[in-house]
Amino acid sequence: MFARIKEDIATVFAKDPAARTVWEVLFCYPGLHAIWLHRIAHALWKRRLHFIARLVSHINRWLTGVEIHPGAKIGRRCFIDHGMGVVIGETTEVGDDVLLYQGVVLGGTSSEKVKRHPTVGNHVVIGAGAIVLGPIHIGDRARIGAGSVVIKSVPPGMTVVGVPGRFAEPEREAAPKPDLAHGDLPDPALKTLAEVLARQSQLEERVRQLEQALARAEGITPAEAKREGLDRQQVLAALQDVIDPEAGISVVDLGLIRDIMVDGNRVEVVMTLTTAACPLADYLMDQVRRKVTGIRPDIQVDVMLKGPAHNGTALPEPADAGASPPHQ
Repeated sequence: MFARIKEDIATVFAKDPAARTVWEVLFCYPGLHAIWLHRIAHALWKRRLHFIARLVSHINRWLTGVEIHPGAKIGRRCFIDHGMGVVIGETTEVGDDVLLYQGVVLGGTSSEKVKRHPTVGNHVVIGAGAIVLGPIHIGDRARIGAGSVVIKSVPPGMTVVGVPGRFAEPEREAAPKPDLAHGDLPDPALKTLAEVLARQSQLEERVRQLEQALARAEGITPAEAKREGLDRQQVLAALQDVIDPEAGISVVDLGLIRDIMVDGNRVEVVMTLTTAACPLADYLMDQVRRKVTGIRPDIQVDVMLKGPAHNGTALPEPADAGASPPHQ
């Protein structure tokens, strides 16, 4: 028994950087107290002392804010961080080294006396407020994003986010230590939208090329072939069609275009990012290049990235009415 208690305390130190002393862990961690009280309730439940087991479970809920049915099976080194609002149903099975945050619900979807709650594998992280429903299986090393609602089984190593939960990342390798980066999750809907917009841009470029070929076949000089008159306002107007999928706003209106320099058929666009690690940087740069080259086929485009932006930043005015030379 004492070896298990020592293991539980070590688990808290491994999974919660806020833990400082053994005394603090012993007396100030309701998630740990909930696990200990559940072990007592579960032992009584297996001995068919159902009423006493439910009473211990009820006291556990009153003391810790964590409701665990005494019939639930919970593995070793499971840690419930903060604890308040966690609900674990009767036929739930939780593996080893699982990390649950506050507000997690492992709930059932049937009124029949059958297996109706989830089975959670080993080394799984379930973020705050996530809901996992039904007799589904959550594979080893899976991550469930905060606020997600999971109603289908999750393969091992998969990351799930959203309502309803959607797979957001392929299988990951086993981590050498607990993966606490449950807030660093991809957005599958945003990724899909970016791919659709990229495909749309490619189709627009193809249509433009076909229009130019048709004009040349008919002996008409297409407007894009003209060399005179290119200025930053034309470039700016073309960039109005580049939409940031995350914000749903043009990169120009969002303030992501810091400057535009035009020198003959050479254009340099200086962009800035909404965050220091913008996940769509490559996509936005590619779209800027496509839109600028769509003005005229002989244009050479350079796109540069600067630091994070302040939304709504206006473009600086050129020093004179003529074209501004690019930075070397």
